[in-house]
Amino acid sequence: MIEIFIDADACPVKDEVYAVAARLGLAVVVVANQRINVPREAAVEMVVVGAGADAADDWIVDEIRSGDIVITADIPLAARCLEKAALALGTHGREFTADSIGSALATREVKASLREAGAVTGGPPPITARERSRFSNALDSIVQRSLRQPR
Repeated sequence: MIEIFIDADACPVKDEVYAVAARLGLAVVVVANQRINVPREAAVEMVVVGAGADAADDWIVDEIRSGDIVITADIPLAARCLEKAALALGTHGREFTADSIGSALATREVKASLREAGAVTGGPPPITARERSRFSNALDSIVQRSLRQPR
């Protein structure tokens, strides 16, 4: 059975993941550098990894299998997951695919350069109710597709 992994330290849609997973009977693995509150349901596991910029990413990549789903805003992590035939979904409901990951990585680099040059300041705006709904729908769709694939 597939599992859903959440790169959880800054994930704004954890509740939406729990709801979709509970409805479909899927296990969720929440991975973070520090303990966070998760539902006490048996199907939700909290994994605390060591400190370090990529500790959670490395753990997720080591544990995922083909067909698993990773929820992340981290584009390099999404690329690593795709290499292992897992599915990756951004926190705004955008699926990362083999066709889209290259341009997403390039855009990330451009934005990083702009930030370093001081041209871009501040973080992303808070996620809206509409974006939460779009994320839930996208997650439901990607789960259904993954469940139909042979493992």
